[in-house]
Parts: sequence; structure tokens; C-alpha cells
Amino acid sequence: MVLHMYTSHMSGFASQFADGLTLKDRELVLSAIGAILSFLLGAAACAILVGWSRKHKLYSVYALPLMLEALLMLLFGLMGSVMLAWATPFALPLAVILLSFIMGLQNAVGSKTSGGSVRTTHMTGNITDLGMEIGKLFFLVRSDPGSTAQWAQNLKRMKTHAGLVGMFISGGISGAIGFKHAGFICVLPLAALLLLLSIPPIVRDAKALGTLIFDAQL
Repeated sequence: MVLHMYTSHMSGFASQFADGLTLKDRELVLSAIGAILSFLLGAAACAILVGWSRKHKLYSVYALPLMLEALLMLLFGLMGSVMLAWATPFALPLAVILLSFIMGLQNAVGSKTSGGSVRTTHMTGNITDLGMEIGKLFFLVRSDPGSTAQWAQNLKRMKTHAGLVGMFISGGISGAIGFKHAGFICVLPLAALLLLLSIPPIVRDAKALGTLIFDAQL
């Protein structure tokens, strides 16, 4: 709504990159590169934080990237209007760079926590999977209507994909209404919620680390 562009998927920016090269439009190319690199770095940051947490056997494996996401969202909510005026070398305002980084971070968190089966920032895969499950349901009706186990599995997968699409759309509606009436600060409640969710496991790790240091000193 602010930028008149979608920052939640990279397919559009990859297409924009191809268009820019074909049309020899430097600005299109630079903006596509900026968004893609930011998304890429966000995903990489999540992998680094999760890998580091697992290596040190922390409880806060996913809490660290969630906390980083929450802090960046707080920054965006408080300074989003200012960031729109901050230029970058990529023909994009800093606000877009930050949003793309957050999107990459969030998508990687969803992927890590689900074992790679869930993507949270784009719905192409979920809608494709939902369509496939509808096709399988039609096949079940025709070929094996009495298979209770197959019906249960199919319906479970359909509910999962339909639920993800529904929640994505609901989030989009909430964000549009929130920005229309409150502006950038509409992001703050969600950022605060993510922060609250990430704090307990991090505090638990801090206490465990403190105990280890105290025992070592003894």
C-alpha cells in the first residue's frame, strides 16, 4: 500500500530483473537485485542463527531469528515513514530493503520449523498443493471411496494448505486495514507479540549459561 509493490515474493523481482536486462533499464535491474539480495541475506541470517543455536544446544533455536524479526519489525513500525526517504544503491528506499530482509528471515524460520514443508511469505506452493489435494480427492471418490485412511490423510493436507492460504489472506486484510487507519505503527502489536514469544527460551538459555559459569567458578 505504501510502495505500490509486493515485497512478499521473489518471483516478481526475478521477473523484473529479467525485464530490466531485456529493456536495458538500469533502475529495474538494481531494484530487483536489491530486493533479492536482501531476501537472500534474511534467509541466510536465519540459517546462521539456527545453526549456531543447535551447535551450542540452546533451547532458543528458533527464538533468536524470531527476536531479530521482532526487533526489525519494531524498527520498521517506528521509522517506516523515515526509511521511505532513505535512498540506497539499489534504486529502492531502505524500507523495501528492510522488508525484503524480514521476509527472507520469516520464510526461512517457517521452512526450518516445518522441515521445509511450509513457506510463509508466498502462497504459490500452498495453492498448488491444495489444487493437487482436490484432484486426489476427486480420484479417491472415483476409485476407492471406502478408504478411510486415505480420506483422512487427504483432508488433513487440504486443511493445512487451505488454512495457510486463509491465514495469509487474513493477515493481508489485517495489514491493509491497520495501515489505512493507523499507518506504520500497526506493525508494532505483532512485533511485540513475536518479541514476547522469543524471550522465554532465550531467558532459559541465559539462566543455564549463568549456572554453568557459576559451577565452573566453584
